[in-house]
Amino acid sequence: MPKPLRLAIILPTLNESGNIAPLVERLEDAIGPEGWEAIVVDDHSADGTADEVRALSLADPRIRVIERIGRRGLASAAIEGMCATAAPFAAVMDADHQHDPALLPAMLEAVENGEADIAVASRFIEGASARGLEGSHREGQSRLANRLARRLTGADLSDAMSGYFLLKTEQLRRQAPRLSGIGFKVLLDILATAKPRLRIREFPLQFAARRAGQSKLDRAVAFDFLVGLYERYFGSIVPTRYALFGTVGALGVVVHMAVLALLYVAAGEGFALAQTSAVLVAMSFNFWLNNWLTYGDQRLTGAYALMRGWLGFCGTCFIGALANVAVASLLAARGVHWAGAALVGILIGSVWNYALSSRFVWGRFN
Repeated sequence: MPKPLRLAIILPTLNESGNIAPLVERLEDAIGPEGWEAIVVDDHSADGTADEVRALSLADPRIRVIERIGRRGLASAAIEGMCATAAPFAAVMDADHQHDPALLPAMLEAVENGEADIAVASRFIEGASARGLEGSHREGQSRLANRLARRLTGADLSDAMSGYFLLKTEQLRRQAPRLSGIGFKVLLDILATAKPRLRIREFPLQFAARRAGQSKLDRAVAFDFLVGLYERYFGSIVPTRYALFGTVGALGVVVHMAVLALLYVAAGEGFALAQTSAVLVAMSFNFWLNNWLTYGDQRLTGAYALMRGWLGFCGTCFIGALANVAVASLLAARGVHWAGAALVGILIGSVWNYALSSRFVWGRFN
């Protein structure tokens, strides 16, 4: 009689078709042939990762895939995968072979026996190694990030930025409505929103080099801390994504006003021309920064996608930009100070810009 399902291994993927079959073999070596399943949550990879998993699942029913169309992000993929299993326990790990499956039995035993609420594989405790990080600067950045993460979560944890952890699926489902699903570090989100605080046990991880595929992380991962802080204290008031878009917009206002002052005040150009130029520069700046930060988990990459995204952003913002210029020019012509007129124009266009760009730029093209 086969063993009942105990553990689901959730594998968020993006362009990792060559990693899956070898990882399944490693999982079986580590936890045996029965009692587990692997759920690959793939963000519509261009290299056919989802099709590779489907081919494997025809011969191995322990393997299944959730292919997501039109939505992306490591955190949301992990949450979706954990909510999709009937197993009482779930582990989240990378599919690129940097996380050692041999830790899974001990991590499962610690949570199953009630020794801890969540088991975390750490790169920074005794017996662990972070050699797989790409360069010494990445290790330094990771250690700094973890110090900040401990302040955010209040947890005594050496590696709050770990992407390898195990917990009860019941616990995750209780917390799921409070999780933002934005960014990369779902563990940080889980620890910050848990009430009461989760009991943690760490296991030393020999963090290996990536076998194949591409890194999902970059310097924008530090932005996750702002997301986590905002989500923890203000997320119930104003949606997190809208707040991030607004933050970028505020920086865009600075750019806008600088360009306007340069052209209108310093260079003596006509107000309408200066305002139009400032709108275009600020619009391009906002697209770049939103793509890098606000929509970092849905980021457009490659020259074609970026150009198409920028044109789409400008197109969806066109009516807002027209209203911005028209209202600001009218107010300036009626004697309103140029700075005040420009700010009113920016406010008029901002709501339109958010609503349409969210749907038609980062929604349609990803």
